[in-house]
Order: sequence, then structure tokens, then C-alpha cells
Amino acid sequence: MLLNVNATRMEQLQLRRRLDLARRGHRLLSQKRDEISRRLVQVAADIRPLRRRVEQELLETTRRFLMARATMEPEDMRAALAIPTKKFQLAVQFAGIMSVKVPQLVKEIAGDIVCYGFATTSGELDIALRALERAFDGLLELAEKEKQAMLLATELQKTRRRVNVLEHVLIPNVQETIKYIAGKLGEAERDNASRLMKIAEMIRA
Repeated sequence: MLLNVNATRMEQLQLRRRLDLARRGHRLLSQKRDEISRRLVQVAADIRPLRRRVEQELLETTRRFLMARATMEPEDMRAALAIPTKKFQLAVQFAGIMSVKVPQLVKEIAGDIVCYGFATTSGELDIALRALERAFDGLLELAEKEKQAMLLATELQKTRRRVNVLEHVLIPNVQETIKYIAGKLGEAERDNASRLMKIAEMIRA
């Protein structure tokens, strides 16, 4: 599709500069698209085994809690877990991957997750709480990776759209318009040459 411009040499020159800029932008965006795709594949490859491990750890934690509940009185279970002594803080930092800000979760943990006496509690409860502690680290890592994957996928989609617009719309339109202006200018030059030849013939006559 032709752009709405005047068929002049100045416009032709500006369009050629615009075409060079569009080609450079297309090349850079294509490189960005390819790098984001590569990073996304890496993150996705990390997520699959991590999710399986976290699911297995949570399943084991649930099983341990069920066993603890089966071996303890309900009021003893509630009393043991009523006053937690482990403190947890979570900070979110950001890192840049190809101009995409991705989160990095930093945790600060103090205290012990086992916060009760042993007279009325089961050893299964100790094991269940330790399993939950281990699973929590995997959960944080999984949340971080999945958020990174989501942000990279969103940016990849945007970058692909921009590359497609440049490749299939803007660059072809500018090229077509430059060709059209070149044709118009050539036609005008031929008309001028024809008029000059007629004037020269009239003068000679």
C-alpha cells in the first residue's frame, strides 16, 4: 500500500532514510525475539522438573500431616501449631532480561518451625513440619520461575507483533512508495526532456 506522500525527491530521500531505520529496527527486534525465545525455553525447561519436585514434596507433606493428625488428639494438634515461632519475610528484587524486568524473590527466615514441646506431640508432626519447610523453598523458586516465564512470553508476543508489522507492512509499503516516487520522477524527467526537444526543434525551425 502506498503511503500518503508527495512524489518529490525530498520525500524519496526521507523515505529511504526511514527504510534504513526500519530495517535496522527489524534486525534488532528479530535478535531480541530470538534471545527472548531462547531464554523462555531455558526457563520452561527449569520449570518442568521443579514443578514435579514441588508437587511431590507437597504430597509428602500432606501425607505426613495426615499421619500426625491420626496419631494425635485434635486439641493437642491445635495447641502445638497455635503460636508459630518462625518468622518469614519476602523481598522482591528485579533483574533485566532483554529489557524485561523479571522478579527475583529473596526470603529472610528466622526461628525454628518446631515451636512446641514433645510431651503431647507426635514425631510425625516434626517430620511434617520439616517437609513443609523444605517444600516452601521449592514453592518460592517455582513462583519466581513461572512469573519470569509469563513476563517473557508477554514480551515475546509484543516483539513478534512489532517484527511482523515491520516485515509485512511498514517496510513493503515504504519500498513500494519509493518505487512509485521513482517512477513519477522518471516520468516527469521524460516529459521535461520531451518538452525541451520540442522547444529546440521550434527554435531550429
